[in-house]
Amino acid sequence: MNEKESQAVEEETLQAEEEHKEEEVVEGNAAESEEEAAEDEGTAAQKEIEDLRNRLLRTQADYDNFRRRSREEKEAAAKYRSQAVIEALLPVIDNFERALLVKPETDEAKSLLQGMEMVYRQFQDTLKNEGVEVIETVGQTFDPHLHQAVMQVEEPEFESNQIVEELQKGYKLKDRVLRPSMVKVNA
Repeated sequence: MNEKESQAVEEETLQAEEEHKEEEVVEGNAAESEEEAAEDEGTAAQKEIEDLRNRLLRTQADYDNFRRRSREEKEAAAKYRSQAVIEALLPVIDNFERALLVKPETDEAKSLLQGMEMVYRQFQDTLKNEGVEVIETVGQTFDPHLHQAVMQVEEPEFESNQIVEELQKGYKLKDRVLRPSMVKVNA
């Protein structure tokens, strides 16, 4: 081989090596690009998993809150189930008490009064078993949550803001006021 041919072969070899290097760079870039794409997909998948996990936790919390509220509502409904009936019976109790204040003049009226007293006591026991209590008044300090002041008087034997007289009984069902007591309060 002569010198020209050997130079030509060398140039071709160099050119082939350069092309081969360029192909390796392109392939390397493609591989790096694929790795970056896979990494981006992994990151996106992790983010989506985290979002789904957060949504699941929020949904579980909402469901737990719903169950708790439902249970509390059921408990309150059971606790105060008799409230409407008792509120309707309060005027009946008032009339019973007024009737018991009547002074009987005959033996027949006395026995009728005794029968009414027995029914009244039974009625009071039944209400007590349901959780109904009379609100204390005379001598107590006025509480606007329990009492309704309809008069204000000046009585020296009572302290200021103390209840002097009860005009109408008030009642509570467990911890809920059914009807506040109507009272006179000392100024």
